[in-house]
Amino acid sequence: MMQKKICMLGGFAVGKTSLVRRFVSNMFSDHYQTTIGVTVEKKNVTVDNRDVMLMLWDLYGDDEFQRVRDSYLRGSSGYILVMDGTRKVTLDTALALQQTAARTVGAVPFVSIINKADVRSEWEITECAIEQLRERGWPVLFGSAKLGQGVEELFVTLATRMGNPSPRSTDRS
Repeated sequence: MMQKKICMLGGFAVGKTSLVRRFVSNMFSDHYQTTIGVTVEKKNVTVDNRDVMLMLWDLYGDDEFQRVRDSYLRGSSGYILVMDGTRKVTLDTALALQQTAARTVGAVPFVSIINKADVRSEWEITECAIEQLRERGWPVLFGSAKLGQGVEELFVTLATRMGNPSPRSTDRS
């Protein structure tokens, strides 16, 4: 079985752990627990008739007090950039993290997700900002860890891209 390391990247409290927990064990909790360092979860998926074990590295949130360490990113086959639709600042964090990841691991596939689709009316991230991400070549998905919306699609999309990377799998800015 093929193993692929995936890093979950995003700002503080965007829902990285909730997305992983929903994907791995189909659970969600409203009780927030800060990730300290990194937590690793595993889940097997089948992509193009091949079994792949996803090693999900849930990294602590990047914010003004702590930055994601390059050493956590090394060896990644891909990564997921998570944004909280209700906080525009998380978009800026994702942009910076994408540059860090590209510099550290090169042109590996990634996908982005704007979390909290269940409260879309409260979003600060605009359609214009989303379109700008897509123009950069970012695959942008929408989801809700709380409701489970788009979670399976998120991880399967990245697993598929890792098996079939396209020229648009990296930021071209």
